Amino acid sequence: MKRATQAVLVILCIVIFLQIACKKADTIIDNLESEWLNGGSQTAFDQGSSSFSHMFSGMSALQNRVHEVGDGQFSATFVAAPAPLNPGLGPIYNNVACVSCHVSDGRGKVPGTGESAANMLFRISLPGIGEHGNPVPIPGFGDQLQSRSVLTAVPEGDVSINYTEQSYNFADGDTYSLRTPHYTFINLYMPMPSNALLSPRVAAPVFGLGLLEAVSEEDILKMADPNDANKDGIKGQANYVWDVLNQKKVLGRFGWKANQPSILQQVAAAYNGDMGITNYLFPKESSEGQTQFSSQPGSKTYELADSLLYSVEFYVKSLAVPVRRDITNPAVVRGKALFTQTGCIKCHAADLRTKVNVAFPQVSNQLIHPFTDLLLHDMGDGLADNRPDFLASGKQWRTAPLWGIGLTQKVNGHTNFLHDGRARNLMEAVMWHGGEALAAKNNVVQLSRSDRASLIAFLESL
Repeated sequence: MKRATQAVLVILCIVIFLQIACKKADTIIDNLESEWLNGGSQTAFDQGSSSFSHMFSGMSALQNRVHEVGDGQFSATFVAAPAPLNPGLGPIYNNVACVSCHVSDGRGKVPGTGESAANMLFRISLPGIGEHGNPVPIPGFGDQLQSRSVLTAVPEGDVSINYTEQSYNFADGDTYSLRTPHYTFINLYMPMPSNALLSPRVAAPVFGLGLLEAVSEEDILKMADPNDANKDGIKGQANYVWDVLNQKKVLGRFGWKANQPSILQQVAAAYNGDMGITNYLFPKESSEGQTQFSSQPGSKTYELADSLLYSVEFYVKSLAVPVRRDITNPAVVRGKALFTQTGCIKCHAADLRTKVNVAFPQVSNQLIHPFTDLLLHDMGDGLADNRPDFLASGKQWRTAPLWGIGLTQKVNGHTNFLHDGRARNLMEAVMWHGGEALAAKNNVVQLSRSDRASLIAFLESL
């Protein structure tokens, strides 16, 4: 009898908890302007390991089905042709599936000491400007180093990573340490030009991209100040890049240097460059022009069907954004104020609104909180890759969205941040900021230990 009574009490407590939780969620949903809702109506109420992988709400049965097809394709492992399922890998490539780098739709992890850098991507080019303002490909290598190959080919090479460490002090005497990565080409299948430019990348999260694509170009340009007219030290510059589908220069908004104009082109380029999968936007093999390139005349079809390419585009476009957490916690409230006072908010803009979209109402007129302006900013010598990309200089990077950043450990099992994963935690990422962000970084250096903890608590609430 005692055990039965205890069981009833437990069940009653669970029911009450769920009622309160649902009431809280309903209250939040009733106010779509709430700061809880990072993605507006497309916010996922999940704080666990799958929080980056929820589809939009309110879609039709057909849209849900296309999302599911895209989800399966995003996880599909490609193999060398001929094969009955997912053929076409390579002949040179970096990985075998989208999900291999974007694990759980999240952030890539840098290799540990002595590990292969295969899960990183290395952009390469020669000094100069290409036909459309793009980086100049390296003969025999292209604009991306492929570190793997099928059995009939040879990888282009790999990169060895080593770090040097240096300690610094906050104003109160507490210390912090930053590690600087050093990259060396190894195992190259042919000599690399001595003036080759190298830029490392880790995979960025892919959730919320459909909402960012829905922000109007006009609203993004309103935040730009390339000549620093207001004299606050923050410029903000738009990147204009080549749109392969429309054959013209358009605003770039995706990628670490805003060098992709659309989700469709981002996906198609990744299939072609990362996996060697041809598609109608990028019909040439990444090995074309190399001595190991082998064409098959008379039977050429794209290795990725248009329907599958578009399903993956829609899958990425319709991934929801995780809900904010702990926003009433006093430390988080204090950290939010410090985020503004130190100047971080000047680039990591909290609020954007999507434009009206009658064709896809799920992203239409949404107040979202991505904490980015989608613009390029000079981040100083410390983070420079010294490799231009369209209008982006070797010191400029697009402001990274911060929504969901506090769930990185839960979803991806690590806390590596920045474009090359050099920062091992959020405070290190802040302390790497320079250039236009130097004043904000120096303001953080002056904070007390408790205020620094509050700032990180705020970031972890995102």
